[in-house]
Amino acid sequence: MVNPLAEDLDHILDKTTDLWDEVRGQTIFITGGTGFFGCWLLESFIWINDHLNLGASAVVLTRNPNAFKSRVPHLALHPSIRLLEGDVRSFSFPKGSYPFVIHAATDASASLNEEDPLLMFDTVVNGTRRVLEFASSHGARKFLLTSSGAVYGKQPATITHIPEDYMGAPDPLDPNSAYGEGKRAAELLCSIYAKTFGIEMKIARCFAFVGPYLPLDSHFAIGNFIRNAIMNKPIVVKGDGSPLRSYLYAADLAVWLWTILFLGKSGRAYNVGSSEIIAIAELAKDISQKVSPKVTVKFDQADTILSRNNNFIPSTAKAEKELNLRVLINRSDGINKTINWRKIGED
Repeated sequence: MVNPLAEDLDHILDKTTDLWDEVRGQTIFITGGTGFFGCWLLESFIWINDHLNLGASAVVLTRNPNAFKSRVPHLALHPSIRLLEGDVRSFSFPKGSYPFVIHAATDASASLNEEDPLLMFDTVVNGTRRVLEFASSHGARKFLLTSSGAVYGKQPATITHIPEDYMGAPDPLDPNSAYGEGKRAAELLCSIYAKTFGIEMKIARCFAFVGPYLPLDSHFAIGNFIRNAIMNKPIVVKGDGSPLRSYLYAADLAVWLWTILFLGKSGRAYNVGSSEIIAIAELAKDISQKVSPKVTVKFDQADTILSRNNNFIPSTAKAEKELNLRVLINRSDGINKTINWRKIGED
């Protein structure tokens, strides 16, 4: 069976071919391997491992191996993948040496952040501590934390693109800051372990994305817009649609994450995303016209809070300068690819 993501996976292979020699015969440990980021890491790892004959393997921590096998069997059952059942905060350490560790667990769940901020904070912080303990005791040389642009707090109106040296932060008196403050603490833990154990720590501060495997029933506006468009329902914009966003396509995301793991400077944080700005209202209009027949766009003005300076745009100058990373698949093509992939899955 032809992989419907073959074109994207060839793109990732082409842009990272020179990075993989140090992985030959080695084992990578990945948390969060069953989510949006994780599926793309596994898709690309398997594709590259097979095409370059690396003889590498990956151990993937998951709370529910059977559910993952049922949902994505071609990933879960691939011979180079082994699933490890456990909670990121308390999992039993597998035996062996793991030179490369990617900690991508903890979804940016708006509902969990609001309904149970203590669980959110505990999962982010204690989960990171547990993975760092594993990495430091099992031969890790390079460690990648997928952090978030949420560490910067609210983007000021005076800044069009947030750089890594911006010293803003979430409001520590707001319980809804549990996710952002948790990620700040997780980054600090990585810095401490890097200093204590000499592990190369790399941090990817991730912004907004589009692509196959993106949840279409979560708090991600672009996912909700695509869902409604595919279902031939009106796209509903909460607020007036003025907040600004940018979106990096998932295949480019995978290129960026692998590159940061292998080539990123230790102790350095890199913004991961696109710097190409679009207003939410324009995004909705664009997506509405990508399906046939096109759907209408409606505005829910009751959510006025979403219309007040709620921008989320990274500066990617550091990743471009230090790692030569670029946005190679534009937003429009990325949306089209996502829609087409979803349609294939429904056929």
